[in-house]
Amino acid sequence: MTSKIIATQYISVDGVIQDPVGMEGSGLGDWTGPFSRGPKGDRFKHQELMNAEALILGRATYDGFAAVWPTVNDPEGFAERINAMPKFVASRTLKTADWNNSTLIAGNLVDAATSIRAQARGDVLIYGSASIIHQLAPHGLIDEYRLMVYPTVLGRGIRLFPENHAQGLALVENEQFGDGITLLRYVKA
Repeated sequence: MTSKIIATQYISVDGVIQDPVGMEGSGLGDWTGPFSRGPKGDRFKHQELMNAEALILGRATYDGFAAVWPTVNDPEGFAERINAMPKFVASRTLKTADWNNSTLIAGNLVDAATSIRAQARGDVLIYGSASIIHQLAPHGLIDEYRLMVYPTVLGRGIRLFPENHAQGLALVENEQFGDGITLLRYVKA
């Protein structure tokens, strides 16, 4: 089985992926909070994590997750899985990554992601982490985009794709969840 790097994102209609739950101090607030994914959307996100082998996270996402997930105890096993799985952290400022099974990426992110994908036995997810996507997308290292489009326009914030990046994509799935949230799954064309 060939492993894939999958960018899985909460995204506004105008393409913003920054700070969806309001933990990063961006001033955008909790823009996903007013909308429920519903049971189908929750099952999708649960299964997505359960089927993945590892995560690649940027510093801000890592900090937010590491502060929350070790203290969560849920009967569905999501917290147990995210706490146990390998996590690769891209940061120029962190000196250590103390959350269980976390490794700091040393050196070039493109080389590290290429190596992680080659060695993985399953899919590798990127949650949030716009800076990682902006570095990997121009090198063709994002194999799939799973976008949960929330019915809101933010008007500002960091967008999914970097400036001047063009790429053909093929839609492989679309599905509606909860309060008007639409899942769009794209692969490289």
